[in-house]
Parts: sequence; C-alpha cells; structure tokens
Amino acid sequence: MKLVTYTHQNQEARLGFIFNDLVIDMEDFGEVANFPLPDDMLDLIDMGIEVVDEINDLIADTPDEFIIKIGVPLEEVTLLAPIPRPRKNIIGIGLNYTEHVAESARTLDTTGKLPQKPIIFSKPPTTVTATKTEVIKNTKLTSQLDWEVELAVIIGKTGKYVSKSEAMDYVFGYTVINDISARDCRREGQWIVSKGQDTFAPMGPYLVTKEEIENPHNLNLSLKVNGIEKQNSNTKFMLFNIPDLIEDLSTVFTIEPGDIIATGTPAGVGAGRDPQEWLHDGDVIEATVEGIGTIMNTVKEI
Repeated sequence: MKLVTYTHQNQEARLGFIFNDLVIDMEDFGEVANFPLPDDMLDLIDMGIEVVDEINDLIADTPDEFIIKIGVPLEEVTLLAPIPRPRKNIIGIGLNYTEHVAESARTLDTTGKLPQKPIIFSKPPTTVTATKTEVIKNTKLTSQLDWEVELAVIIGKTGKYVSKSEAMDYVFGYTVINDISARDCRREGQWIVSKGQDTFAPMGPYLVTKEEIENPHNLNLSLKVNGIEKQNSNTKFMLFNIPDLIEDLSTVFTIEPGDIIATGTPAGVGAGRDPQEWLHDGDVIEATVEGIGTIMNTVKEI
C-alpha cells in the first residue's frame, strides 16, 4: 500500500492511499468500509503494523466503484511529507556504504576505515519537507550544500534490545529521504549543524508499507541534479543492513512507532567529486528509490 499525507483544495492535511492513480482519503474509506480509520499517518501507525493487512483486506472486499467514487486524481492534490512532523529526531546513519566511506575520507574529516558499528546522528523534525518544495540554502551558514539519497525505514512498534532475527517485524514501511548536508558546517566532528538545518530532510513522496517491498536490501537508489545523474547504487551495498541497524539502535535507546531511520547514502555526493560540486540557487534535485518513488526539490538561496 502506498500511503500519503496530502492536502486538496486548501483543506488541512489528510491521510490517504493510492488506488488506480487516485488518492483515497483514509477516513472517508473507513466510513465506506464501516471500519473507523484515522486522518493522520502517525495515528495510523499507532494502530499497529497489523492494521495494514486489515485495510488491504477491506480494499479487496470493497467494490472498486465505491472506492473510486471517493477518490481524487493524484495530480490534483498536494503531497506533503508522509510524516510532516515526526515526534522525534530522524535517526541518521553515516558512512554506511563502502565507496562513500572512501570518498568521505578524501575530502572530509573521516578516517577512511570501515565503521565497526553504525555511526549515528540525528536531524530535527523541522528538517522535514515534502517533494516539490524548496530546500533552503542559508548563505550566512553554508556555501557547500550537498545531496544524499537514502532509503528511510519507518518503525511500526516499540522495541528494546531487538534481535536481528526479529528486527523486520518492527518495520512499518519505507520512504525516500534526501539527507541534505552543509559540508562546511561540521563542528569538531559533530554533524547536527551540517545535517539539521530547516528543510534538510526532503521526504516522500509516499510511505510504502513493507509488504509492498519484497527485499529492501535490493533496491536501486539514484539522484540527479538538474537532470544529470550523480548517484546510482543499490541498497545491497549497505555495510549495516536494516536488521543490523534496528538491533544496534534498540540497544542504545527504545525504538517507537513513527521513528524514522535514514539508512545512509552511497557514493556520488558533491563533496566526493573532483572537483567538488555544490548545490546553488535554482538547482533541481531528484532523489529516487526503486519501488517507492521520486522526490524533487529546488534549492532556494537566502
């Protein structure tokens, strides 16, 4: 199921799902199916991972004409980030692809050694923005704005000391994140100023529930700037896969429904290029993950 948070005709944000290129309002569908459903993504996640199977069954049991009747063409809605305001910071994973470790060592203050444990940082909720919005480049803070396409994992239930063998049971779904980074804002090895500025986590366009993705460790991911491909790799090249990350993170702190894990980026970032490349006013960035979709954002200098 592809879930969306959207607005239509200036109404407040609503929760929906994609059906035959239509956006079906989740709460309205619940009324049609006689099964109360929420109008907010986090509220849906709070209902439990099992609710996805229940909704899929309801869709299968409901005549198509009843669903289509309450649908709105996808091109007529404005898509917001699937979780427009996360409850907690996004959990970022650094240096999680071998070639990105190497390119970072050439140009940033990293050692080039493969991490023995996941490198964890975070991005505040205010970094989140949607597809077709602006990424703000604050020229008072940075002249080295960079891109990073990533697969993001959405957690569906509370866990502590989760084993690798059980880790995928805690996954609700997936989305795309562009981990925008200001390379000249790193402070004594700390990354939050580099990673945590407003609009530095474009996310979307959908939250794809996990049953739709046969193998999250074999997804192509790519990124273009002004139509020119800069990154192209596959999630199979992660150093630490999703069960590794969930086991490690849940040992450090309790994972909870709605938590977002950005699993790292492959090689091809601007900082790793020779000569280095940075984002400028008007640049268009397109980040794609196979099976989920593409988010597009335009850089706006202030």
